[in-house]
Amino acid sequence: MTKLNLEQYFCPNEQCKEYGLRSHGNIAVRGKYGKEKNRTLLYCRTCGKRFAATQASALFGLHLQPEMIRQIIHLAAEGVGVRATARLLELDKDTVNRIILRAGEHCAKVLSELLTSLEMTEVQLDELWTFIKKRKILAVPTTSKTTTDANGSGRPSTPPRAC
Repeated sequence: MTKLNLEQYFCPNEQCKEYGLRSHGNIAVRGKYGKEKNRTLLYCRTCGKRFAATQASALFGLHLQPEMIRQIIHLAAEGVGVRATARLLELDKDTVNRIILRAGEHCAKVLSELLTSLEMTEVQLDELWTFIKKRKILAVPTTSKTTTDANGSGRPSTPPRAC
């Protein structure tokens, strides 16, 4: 088991004077909880608020193991569909879909916070573009009879019939 880095956590209590501040030494481990006692419970020494170590993450409140959640997110990032991911990991498709949606909402929230705190005059953003090939491509039916016009392009001699 890896040691928990308490410097990355902050108090989630908005009334606490150290709310949202990291590396102030006010966060400590309170104990373990969960069915298998494998989840960490933290607390703020300043206000006494207890909270889960995963409270500010996409994993909070999910009953799957963190490694399973990482696999779902990884497969989604690689372009594997929800149903295929569910079959591969032997899960319900609704569970997979819920985890992907929650991870996406969490990413949007984090990105929004990061972008609003930046003070820049110019920005260049690169996006990841993906292409999903349709199974049925609607194409104009071709005929075997073609004629060549003045510039040499082949065209159907009769217009395509509507079906």
